[in-house]
Amino acid sequence: MKKKFIKKIFACVISGSMVLSPLTTLACTSFLLKGNDGGFVYGRTMEFGFPLKSDVIMVPRNFKLPGVGIDGKPGTGLNWTTKYAAVGMNGVNLPILLDGMNEKGLVGGLLNAPNTAMYQDVSAAEATRSISSAQLLIYALTNFATVEEVKEGLKKILVNKSTIPAYHNQSAPVHMTLHDRAGKSIVVEYLKGQLVITDNPTSVLTNDPEFNEHLNSIGNYSNLTKVERPPVVINGATFNAPSSGSGLHGMPGDFLSPSRFIRAIFLSNSAPTDVSSEQQVNTAWHILGSFDIPPGAITLPASNPYGGGSGGFEITEWTVVADNKNMMYYVKPFENTNAQAFDMKKADMNAKDIQTIKMNMAQTYLPLN
Repeated sequence: MKKKFIKKIFACVISGSMVLSPLTTLACTSFLLKGNDGGFVYGRTMEFGFPLKSDVIMVPRNFKLPGVGIDGKPGTGLNWTTKYAAVGMNGVNLPILLDGMNEKGLVGGLLNAPNTAMYQDVSAAEATRSISSAQLLIYALTNFATVEEVKEGLKKILVNKSTIPAYHNQSAPVHMTLHDRAGKSIVVEYLKGQLVITDNPTSVLTNDPEFNEHLNSIGNYSNLTKVERPPVVINGATFNAPSSGSGLHGMPGDFLSPSRFIRAIFLSNSAPTDVSSEQQVNTAWHILGSFDIPPGAITLPASNPYGGGSGGFEITEWTVVADNKNMMYYVKPFENTNAQAFDMKKADMNAKDIQTIKMNMAQTYLPLN
C-alpha cells in the first residue's frame, strides 16, 4: 500500500464518503496474564453495533504514514516514518490499528470512551504536531518499545479534534491500553483537553467512565475471593452454599463497562501463574468467553453514543489474544470460532507495503470419526 493510496483512503473516509463512525462504537474488555517464563499474554474483545469488517494488517518498519491534521485531511498533521513493525486489527479498510502488537512486545488497543474523551485544542500553527485520535495506537506501536517511552513520547505530540462527518461531526472518542514486554501497563486518556497517562496495576481496561473511577470502584468488591467460603453457622445450624462458586458470589455479570472491569480483574487475577505464556494463551480464551456478547443481548438505538449513530445489535466482532514472548497474535472473528494465528517471527518487517491478511476462512470442525 503506497503512501499516496493511504492518503486517498483517509481522505475518502474522513471526508464522510465512507463510514469511520464504526470506529467509535467499540465497547471492549482487555486484560493481561503472566506466564512463569517471563512472558505476558494479552486478551481483549471488540464489540460493535454493526460489522466492522476488520482485517489483520502488518505495518513494516521505515514506512511513511500521513498524520491527520485539524482539517481532517491526511498529511496535514504529524507525518512519521515507522520505527517498529506492528501487526494488528484495522477497521473499514483503513491503515490504522484498533488493536495490535509491535516487534518489541508492546501490545494494546483502543477502547470506546464517548462520555469522557475530549481532545486537545490544536491551533493551525500546531497542526503539524498533531494526529487524529483514530491514529493513536498505530502511532504508539510504530514509535515506542516500552510504556515509559510512550509516556514521554506522547507528551511531545498533540491529538487533535478533527471530526468525522459520518459520526455527527464528532471526533472518534477512544482511550488506550498498553502493556510492554516487562509487564508494565498504562492507560492513556484525553480528559477535558488534557493528556492523562495512568499506571495500571490491574492491567484491565474497559470503557467509560474515566480510568480512576474504575480504580476507585474496586474496593466495593473487597468481599470477592477465588477461595470457597466456609458454611454459614447460625445458632449451631450449618448452611452450606448450594454449589461451588461462593467466593465470587456477587461479582457483577452484566455487560456494563464498570461490571466488565470488575469481572475481568477477578477472573484474570484468579488465573494460575505457574504455567507458560503459551499455556496462558488457552487461559485467556477461556476468560474472554465470559465477555462474549451474543447477538441481540445488547440492542442499541441510533441515539445511543455506543451505537455509532445507526443503532442495531452490538456483538463481539472479534476477540484477540497476543503472546508477547513468543510473538504470536491470535484472532477469533465473529463469523466462526476458529482461532487464526499470525506469527510475527515469520513476518517481513522490512516490507515495502502494508500487508493485509483476510480472515474469511469458513467455519471448520475437526472430525472425530
